[in-house]
Amino acid sequence: MAKQADSTDDALAAIGARSIPEFDGVHAIWPRGERLAAVRHAAETYKERFISQGRIRAIKSVDIAAAPYPVKYAFHDAVSVPASPLISMINRMIVVQYDDWNGTPRTLVFEPTVPDGSAEAPFYRNLRTLIDRIPGGHLVEKLVLNYYNEPGDALAKLGLTPNDIDFCTFDHLHVQDPRMILGSTDVIEGETEPRRPLFGDARMLVHSRELATLQSLHPMQWAWYVDGGLSGVDPAKFVTFDGDIELGPGIALLWTPGHTDGNHSLVVNTPDGVWVSSENGISLDNWQPELSRIPGVRKYHEQYGREICPNANTLEDSLDQYDSMIKEKTLADPCTADPRWLQILPSSELAPRKRQWPVVPTYVHGGIEYGDLEAGRR
Repeated sequence: MAKQADSTDDALAAIGARSIPEFDGVHAIWPRGERLAAVRHAAETYKERFISQGRIRAIKSVDIAAAPYPVKYAFHDAVSVPASPLISMINRMIVVQYDDWNGTPRTLVFEPTVPDGSAEAPFYRNLRTLIDRIPGGHLVEKLVLNYYNEPGDALAKLGLTPNDIDFCTFDHLHVQDPRMILGSTDVIEGETEPRRPLFGDARMLVHSRELATLQSLHPMQWAWYVDGGLSGVDPAKFVTFDGDIELGPGIALLWTPGHTDGNHSLVVNTPDGVWVSSENGISLDNWQPELSRIPGVRKYHEQYGREICPNANTLEDSLDQYDSMIKEKTLADPCTADPRWLQILPSSELAPRKRQWPVVPTYVHGGIEYGDLEAGRR
């Protein structure tokens, strides 16, 4: 174990990052009620130190695409009135600039989803087949599917180039195709030449459990991952980590297992306080069901005495996901525009579209922006 820990520490040190000791062992505590209390306490303790260490330099989000998603998954089947079976959720790419623990300027891209890659996940392939069989299915697709920006185009809109990017990461690898981001020596089916890296020599930060899942899928996980997504990808393009890590002052990747085994959440400290982003929920209603106006979500909270209502397309461990969402809630600060709501920005956010009524978010942040992103910082 010591050798593995040393190796992990060395890998983190090489990118100017370090592990977070406050969470050591809390996810292994038994029984589960005591584990939740330990997670909450560790988050409270870490937040004090996290805030004191400083802030990121700049952050900005850009909408990538709106994708269809079953409403029964979005709120753990809590919606209590007839509603459209599909809602739209908006995928956002977030660019963060910070200094690492060595003082080196860094640029991280969070959630650079390539829609063409996501479309090849078995869940979306099957959904597309089902929609095609429905009379007027193309109209249904137009209602729930929209494209705004490809990640490369979004980067250009922000005044950055691929060579400005040090790292990219996803909170988890559901419907993601790493070949589209990191490049591949193999030719992807339907294409004519190997894929080139989207962000030059940038490396992907990924929890070791998440990468291992993609390497060896269980049947209960299969539908949500892109088959062959690692084919031809240089293993050196990945930086793996275990547990919780902080990349520099004001930025951390917290291990938030449950939705997937290797799920992690982006946490940043800004002039308005701490923000958290993940897909453990797709709207603030998931984290704060007591304030929700979506029919059934507040009742779910009251009936079961639960502080959260999870995004539940996969339930690899629903108790872990509950604990992880409490971890996120504890870290996030109240919103300056409306202090009732926390500064949690879903990495895929329920679109505020009237045609989805009554399944519309009660409150929407709609993105994040602080400071000015700068090119040429590497």
